[in-house]
Amino acid sequence: MRHNKKFNHLGRTASHRASMLSNMAVSLIMHKRITTTVPKAKALKRYVEPLITKSKQDTTNSRRVVFRYLQDKYAVTELFQEIAVKIADRPGGYTRIIKTGFRQGDMAPMCFIELVDYDENMAKTPKAAKRTRRSRKSAAAPAAEAAATEAVATEAPAEAPAEAPADTTAE
Repeated sequence: MRHNKKFNHLGRTASHRASMLSNMAVSLIMHKRITTTVPKAKALKRYVEPLITKSKQDTTNSRRVVFRYLQDKYAVTELFQEIAVKIADRPGGYTRIIKTGFRQGDMAPMCFIELVDYDENMAKTPKAAKRTRRSRKSAAAPAAEAAATEAVATEAPAEAPAEAPADTTAE
């Protein structure tokens, strides 16, 4: 039985699992989104989120701790200079897992895991506040009147210069 077994071993030895998660974390940091299986993505999420939290404090010690896990100085630089600045005010939840279906060969559940603040399609845009029907009618009426007065105002100056040259030629 698996009592108190907290993480998925992914069918690998400890050294293979550690190097695989390290490589996947580097790929996620460098590319901001990777495609993998759902169990690997869940294991990667538990692996990389504490590292991102550690990167919020740009100290020598935190860089050394993160480098011990990643073993890639370019990924560490990217994490501390770009990603940490963008997620500075976020309290957690730096990654998102979106399931994409099943792999053709073995029907393994596939997904992509991405850094939350780097997806423009999923970024929240401020929406206009919804109004009740009554306030919509009252807001639409002044807007329609304003549009009508603007149309009349634009037509009147256009006609006035046309009449002025006609009067000058008559004199």
